[in-house]
Amino acid sequence: MTEERTYLELSEDAGSAHKFYEVVVSGLNVSVSFGRIGAPGQERVSSFDTPQKARAAAQQKINQKLRKGYEPAQRGVRQARSISRRTMTSARSGAKQAPVLWRFDSGAAAFGIHIDDDRCMVGNERGDIYTVTHTGEVVGQFRLPDGVKCLVSDDFWLYAGCDDGRVYDLSGKVPRVAYEISADVDIFWLDVDDAILGVSDRKGRVTAIDHEDEFQWARDVNGNDAWMVRCDADAVYHGHSKGVARYRATDGTPMWKTDVHGNVLFGWQESESVYAGTGAGDVIRLAKADGMIQARYRCDSSVYSCATSPEGKFVFAGDDRSSIYCFDEHGERLWKLGTGCGSAFSMQYHDERVYIVTTSGALACIDASPTAIKAAQSGQVPTANTVKAPPTLAPVAPSVELEVTSDSSGGVVVECVQEGLKLRVRAVSTGYESSWNVQFPKEVREPGARYLVDGLRSSGRGGFYRSYGEIRRLR
Repeated sequence: MTEERTYLELSEDAGSAHKFYEVVVSGLNVSVSFGRIGAPGQERVSSFDTPQKARAAAQQKINQKLRKGYEPAQRGVRQARSISRRTMTSARSGAKQAPVLWRFDSGAAAFGIHIDDDRCMVGNERGDIYTVTHTGEVVGQFRLPDGVKCLVSDDFWLYAGCDDGRVYDLSGKVPRVAYEISADVDIFWLDVDDAILGVSDRKGRVTAIDHEDEFQWARDVNGNDAWMVRCDADAVYHGHSKGVARYRATDGTPMWKTDVHGNVLFGWQESESVYAGTGAGDVIRLAKADGMIQARYRCDSSVYSCATSPEGKFVFAGDDRSSIYCFDEHGERLWKLGTGCGSAFSMQYHDERVYIVTTSGALACIDASPTAIKAAQSGQVPTANTVKAPPTLAPVAPSVELEVTSDSSGGVVVECVQEGLKLRVRAVSTGYESSWNVQFPKEVREPGARYLVDGLRSSGRGGFYRSYGEIRRLR
């Protein structure tokens, strides 16, 4: 049986994605495969009553992609994106054991951490993201196509930045692609504020991408290995091998640059200060306003991660020798203890507890209350509870499939419209500004389609909406 094969690729603006789309007609069947170049992608097969109907359906799909800017190409010419794995060493700590309350083994080295009032989350190099309660019960799992570099929250939304160059929105039941990073950007770290994505990379660059997943600005620097990027309403803070800099969020205008001793390996922020952990063994606190160094927190080895209690009253650090530290806000070391489960790649403080994810893949909960720390310093620690995922836990993978409904009550109706080569989503329900675009997953956009979302929120900057909750396709 003769096959009719059409292969297309899309190379968008700087900072965006390189994707493929292939349609194969074979008799009564139409097979469509799509995804990022260099990745297997997803495949759908549809059957029709006659070969003529199959060819007509295939041509309709091809025409839709051509209108979006896809072009005919030859498979295999453009290569997959490069990926940097964080290959850092970890030695056993010689310090006394920290009071670990519970520990969960995620199965691979872990960099992503998110802690809030309701849950703890860990994302590892295997692409697994687990949700654990504060009492140490595993209650959920996402499975992404590639390693998780970081988990970042932005108001209601939670995002996972992955080695496949995609940033997934984890706010619903199913992960959806929110941003796609250009294949020539070798991502090291990401952060999001009010839907503006900041990306730091191997070459030391920093790139900003807007709510429509479109390039805003980029800055090259005299440095490399940019592990630190932090975003707020006014600025993007960027740390690399030569120091830390502040750029205006809207257009990337340089505001200040501060040289630091030792390459920056991690960053944290509070309302008035940013913190940079360095390979020289320091955590450095810099004023957001002018970049002046306000304090130094001296560790005994390279700092892999850092965090603070609210507004920096206490500063925590994790080094490459499986130790964690606590300092007061002025820089006095209060304690140093061993994790017992590897070096902390990322950490977060919440309600007198320090949560870490480590080189061994552990998510550990450490009691940082004064009473527990005093006991640990004298050698008295609790027996850590070993947490295991239930065998019935079913991981949820990303999908472009949507539930279909004819009931438009109980939500907000939005519509996908063609605007030149771009597909935009705008509100249809009353009470919303109809000219504002809606941040909405690109992979589920179809011209003329209407969707029901749980709600829309205006961005803090104004000018666009952000959809939240579940997405359903309206008949």
